Amino acid sequence: MNVETREELASLIDHTNVRADATENDIERLCREAVSYGFRCAVVTPTNVRLAAELLEGTDVTVCSVVGFPAGVSTPRVKALEASEAVENGAGEVDMVMNIGAMKSGNRELVYRDISGVVDAAGVPVKVILETAYLTDKEKVEACLISKDAGAVFVKTSTAYGGLAGATVEDVMLMRKTVGDEMGVKASGGIRDLETALAMIDAGADRIGTSTGVQIIEGWR
Repeated sequence: MNVETREELASLIDHTNVRADATENDIERLCREAVSYGFRCAVVTPTNVRLAAELLEGTDVTVCSVVGFPAGVSTPRVKALEASEAVENGAGEVDMVMNIGAMKSGNRELVYRDISGVVDAAGVPVKVILETAYLTDKEKVEACLISKDAGAVFVKTSTAYGGLAGATVEDVMLMRKTVGDEMGVKASGGIRDLETALAMIDAGADRIGTSTGVQIIEGWR
């Protein structure tokens, strides 16, 4: 994907604040910045979805809620309920954390049920966070294929929560190769400057998740 303008780059960014200590003022600032810079989404925790939806009503910015965040260890039923409530509160996209332990255990049926339950309950585009730092390359490929079969529209690299490694060019390339052109690939975690964002896009990402979207766009020359 070639990004030729600052506006094109901004349209690929999911502007994010999923910090546990995010205040209402922080969410208000996130939404103001998302509108001002033309970001694709404002990504927030479920408790902040309604506020973000109210602030962004009538704009082109979509509210995205994380689900099963950050560890992905909730049961499929709980994740589905969380996704459904987020959409009721105004979310237009959902970023869910895959059941990483199930993937590592080889329990592909549970991974599929976990994802498909959220897809069915949400009824909006779902991105599956693989948390690639935990996975082998083989597991990354399998997780991408399960996500695709379960109806997700994106696979996403990471939460990078708790100091875990975030997106890498190599992982983005592998994920893009696996899903082809039929799914989106979102690079997230540790993307804090323009050079890194563009490297991820060159590797095959068509969405960038970052809490430093403003700094990235301001770096455009």
